[in-house]
Amino acid sequence: MTPRPPHPGRQSRRPRERQAKGASRVGERFEAEVGPVAHGGHCIVRLPEPESRVVFVRHTLPGERVVLEITEGTEGDKFWRADAVEVLAPSPDRVTAPCRFAGPGLCGGCDFQHVTLARQRELKAAVVREQLSRLAGLDLDVTVEPVPGDVDGLHWRTRQRYVGLPGGRRGMRKHRSHEVVEIDECLIEAPQRPTYVVGPHAFDVADDGFWQVHPGAPTVLVDTVLDYLRPAPGERALDLYAGVGLFARFLKDAVGESGRVVAIEGDADASKLSKRNCPGLVATAGRVDEVLRGEVHDEPFDLVVLDPPREGAKRKVVEQVVARAPRAVAYVACDPAALARDVAIFAEHGYSLTRLRAFDLFPMTSHVECVALLVKSDSGLR
Repeated sequence: MTPRPPHPGRQSRRPRERQAKGASRVGERFEAEVGPVAHGGHCIVRLPEPESRVVFVRHTLPGERVVLEITEGTEGDKFWRADAVEVLAPSPDRVTAPCRFAGPGLCGGCDFQHVTLARQRELKAAVVREQLSRLAGLDLDVTVEPVPGDVDGLHWRTRQRYVGLPGGRRGMRKHRSHEVVEIDECLIEAPQRPTYVVGPHAFDVADDGFWQVHPGAPTVLVDTVLDYLRPAPGERALDLYAGVGLFARFLKDAVGESGRVVAIEGDADASKLSKRNCPGLVATAGRVDEVLRGEVHDEPFDLVVLDPPREGAKRKVVEQVVARAPRAVAYVACDPAALARDVAIFAEHGYSLTRLRAFDLFPMTSHVECVALLVKSDSGLR
């Protein structure tokens, strides 16, 4: 691997605020063989001596030989970040990005536009497998499934935010940067606004409230959760991080008048809307761990749905869940690392991951949605 001088026309990205650990290496170039994909939309390159660094490289694929350019890193950092700015030996899975704003130094919204859709899903599956292996000690076969609602991985994002520019123009930020790239078209943006209808139910959602952005997401997630939990009339269900009541509505249908559904959501407006969307729902607004310790601290539940934000449920919530001894937990996760960490905590308390599905709800990006079924190890349920 031969070091190359900095590119003379390169403008260094502004890294996140952090204490410098020696001289900057930003702008330096190296030839390198690309290693495996890693969590976060990049691949791993290991530079030999004298650098001896792990570099997380975007815009490349495993097995390629590239020229990478350091975008973040100093002499004292344990790892650096980089973009692949030249591809010397391309992967057979490399394609021309459909969007002209995708690539090094451009819009940071998409990680994998240079990759075939089939290979994108294989890369995401590899990340899910690696996180479950490393953090939860599990060896699972994972397949990332396509979901109806996009057009060859494009035109699926029903909610999109832009950076406003003078004169009514708009832009998107570069990766890990405050710099803005002006754009006139985003190919992953859907031409239509979201429709808040799932099966027989319509939902009220605030203009700035959370709703899945892929058109096919709500239906496939509800169907999977119900298939995993198989709620029965008279059962008691707990819906955590409940939003506007998407899962609660269908749980309420299944458990019937003789059952009970309790929803906890941190956003007060969403919690209020969940009561409107799900008549008869017991909904409480507040931090999930605090509400579990307070208002429903001694209430048992048969079923639990966990749909936390990207950072996951974490130990305080997981231990409150297992204290209710539910027969089954459906965990909806948008971050495989957080999922794997929480699965390991469940395992400490006798709950095993018995089923897992992964969905490509964010094509052209590195993000993936998983639904996991956790059951008491001695329950005999699968």
